[in-house]
Amino acid sequence: MNVTLLMTWDIRPDMEQDYFTFVMGEWVPAVQDIGLRLAAAWFTYYRKDYTVPSIRVELLAESEDEMRDALTNERWKELQHDLRAYVRNYTQKVVETTGDYRL
Repeated sequence: MNVTLLMTWDIRPDMEQDYFTFVMGEWVPAVQDIGLRLAAAWFTYYRKDYTVPSIRVELLAESEDEMRDALTNERWKELQHDLRAYVRNYTQKVVETTGDYRL
């Protein structure tokens, strides 16, 4: 059974360039190195309602065990610590991958 890690956040004001440099140069390659596959990433530029996060990311794993291993990996913990320097309103949720769009 595939599982998906749904993540959302907002980029901290005045950190956009540093954020994108970190995410594309370090975060994405390292996430893939620990065994998660990037399925989707959305950046919402215009938001009428600021309760909607500006970033949504979906990472896939082949199984619950693979996801658990990735999320307890020391490198993952370092990446999340570093990511939080650039973002706020961070959330994450692991769900079963069904092919249906769910929140």
